[in-house]
Amino acid sequence: MGKAGKKITSSLINSKGRFAFVIPAYNHAACVAQVIRRTKKLGFPVFVVNDGSTDNTYDEIRNIPGIRIISHEKNMGKGAALRSGFAAAASDADWAITIDADGQHHPEDALNLIAAIPASSRAIIVGAREGMQGEHVPWTSRFGRKFSNFWVWVSGGTLLSDSQSGMRIYPLPEATALPVKAQRFQFEVEILVQAKRKGLPVLEAPVRVVYNPDGSRISHFRPFVDFVRNSLTFTRLIFTRIFSPG
Repeated sequence: MGKAGKKITSSLINSKGRFAFVIPAYNHAACVAQVIRRTKKLGFPVFVVNDGSTDNTYDEIRNIPGIRIISHEKNMGKGAALRSGFAAAASDADWAITIDADGQHHPEDALNLIAAIPASSRAIIVGAREGMQGEHVPWTSRFGRKFSNFWVWVSGGTLLSDSQSGMRIYPLPEATALPVKAQRFQFEVEILVQAKRKGLPVLEAPVRVVYNPDGSRISHFRPFVDFVRNSLTFTRLIFTRIFSPG
């Protein structure tokens, strides 16, 4: 897959189309502003979805110039936040670059994802996180990735190395047209399956990941609850694959 952080020229970026960042945020007051400022340096429009945060997330970002904020009155889930971001970005961009608000990603690696877009087709590009075997990576993240990779494939999706990565590029409007039902974390695995079913390629490119040894990373993934929700989502997808193959 090559090395993360690959540099590409502005002419190559322009040849791919228009890009915008979509950053879903829920109670990420401690880190979201820094993520946004780093993202802005790349020069693309930035859309931040404040998904019903109950901390100071909005106060931390409301005065950052040059971004657009979409707010949900209550927490609706990551999938719903991404949908809102896609809808807002669609008039400005052909592609949405998603990045998590918890600081685990390097926004600059978006260039590596852009470089992986095929010249002749639209595709979802997933950022395969390097270094996920490091000692500071929570076991829940390592297990969750392997679990998700296997069941995405069994459900009829592409066999990937990191189906749970939140750093991706989605083609607009193709991504919004996919029949995804999940509204929370499960959105990110279901959309991979639905893309494969609808003939939209799903590819990977490497990105870096940061897991701080002091445990300061903010994650709202709940191992038991979200494991159950993932299992129900995969059960539904496998059922429809068997009984509604068309």
